[in-house]
Formats: sequence, structure tokens, C-alpha cells
Amino acid sequence: MTAHLLTLLDTKPAPTAAFVVPINQMIDLIIETLAFTLIGLILFAIAFWIIVKVSPFSIRKELEDDQNIALGIVIAAVIIGISLIVSAAIHG
Repeated sequence: MTAHLLTLLDTKPAPTAAFVVPINQMIDLIIETLAFTLIGLILFAIAFWIIVKVSPFSIRKELEDDQNIALGIVIAAVIIGISLIVSAAIHG
């Protein structure tokens, strides 16, 4: 039993092969990344525009002048929510 454990401990991991991506796949990945980035930025802009239009007060005044932390947290939650949706769309 102990000889078997010693042989398991003495084994060295196999050398890892280099990860090589063909240039065509690399170009496709870059294009997909740029497309999803653009989609994410557009969704962020639309969500922020909706927040500004729906709110009965000035978002800029509340954040800059009054330093409304709660409003900053809500806007941050919207940004995180949109990023989760876009990342889920990327991963399928």
C-alpha cells in the first residue's frame, strides 16, 4: 500500500503542450470580443438613459453635489446586472 502511494507521489506531471491558436480563430475571437463589447456599451448607455429619464430628479446633481451614495449603489447594480447579462450571452 505504501509503495503504491510513494509511486504516486514520485510521478512528475506531464509537460504541458503549448497552446497555439490559428490566426483565423484569433481574428474571429477578436471580432466577437469587439462585437460583444459594443453590444455591452450600447446596453449600458440605454440603461443609463432610461434611469436618467425615469428619475424625477437630476442624477448628476444627486451624485456630484449631494453625494448620494444610495443612488451610486443603484446605478452600480444596474451596470453589474448588464455586465452579467452580456457575459452570459457570450458564454451561451
